[in-house]
Amino acid sequence: MQGTVDGFSYGLVTPVVAYLMGCLGGALGLRCTTRSVRNRRSFKAGWLALGATAIGSGIWTMHFIAMMGFTVAEAPITYDRPITFASLGVAIVMTGVGIFIVGYRGATPMALVTGGTITGLGVASMHYLGMAGMRLQGRLEYDTLTVALSVVIAVVAATSALWAAVSVHGFLASLGASLVMGVAVSGMHYTGMAAVSVHLHGAAGSAGSGDSPATLLAPMLVGPVVFLLLAGVVVMFDPLLVLGEPEWQRPAKGAARRPGVPAQRTRTSLGRQPAGWAADRSERPRPPRTDDW
Repeated sequence: MQGTVDGFSYGLVTPVVAYLMGCLGGALGLRCTTRSVRNRRSFKAGWLALGATAIGSGIWTMHFIAMMGFTVAEAPITYDRPITFASLGVAIVMTGVGIFIVGYRGATPMALVTGGTITGLGVASMHYLGMAGMRLQGRLEYDTLTVALSVVIAVVAATSALWAAVSVHGFLASLGASLVMGVAVSGMHYTGMAAVSVHLHGAAGSAGSGDSPATLLAPMLVGPVVFLLLAGVVVMFDPLLVLGEPEWQRPAKGAARRPGVPAQRTRTSLGRQPAGWAADRSERPRPPRTDDW
């Protein structure tokens, strides 16, 4: 017996909120990765780890907010907590591997392809592991071609996101990239859900005999949502993350920089002489004065 599946039992509420959470996680992850690219010292790994956790938590939260609207008319749905939280760990770890590859190797084709593939497979694994945590009086069946399409979307979206993380530095540009990333991740999720059909076991009970998916999932979402909010506070209080590098600290276009000398010490665009000019001038021999004779 085939179950009657409804992925939008709350209308547009769950897709819109899920999209916004995906955008939030993407925006925080992109800004943290951008910050790590500018920090070559010990905090680089910390910023990369924070970015990976933000993106993984955002994607996982997006998935399960969207799942609040997923119901089967003939059977109640519950969730296995260990498997559900395991999917969160997979999302964070696999995203972290991709981000660390690109963060340390740069936006080279090999790094982007490798990191994007690993991250995309991690996103897809999170999705289908989360689906495996569902418990109902039946089994889930998937259309193979649609599943493959969802995996391709995840890999392309992850590769694009990693490229943006190390190539897009402006705040508005990163915001636009996070919006596109939210569309891609949501598209992957609903493509994967389009592949699902439910085959019920014998006589199924009424869907109203158990708690709703929203009631079951909401407590599990508290932790990741709080983490995303705290990560947002970290971003808000870091001026370099929000505003980017000040214009006066950026090297002039076409200006050569001496090895070992910071760029800001050789700029003359503000009408100031280069550092060391006064010292050089003081060492020049002065002409003799008449009162010295």
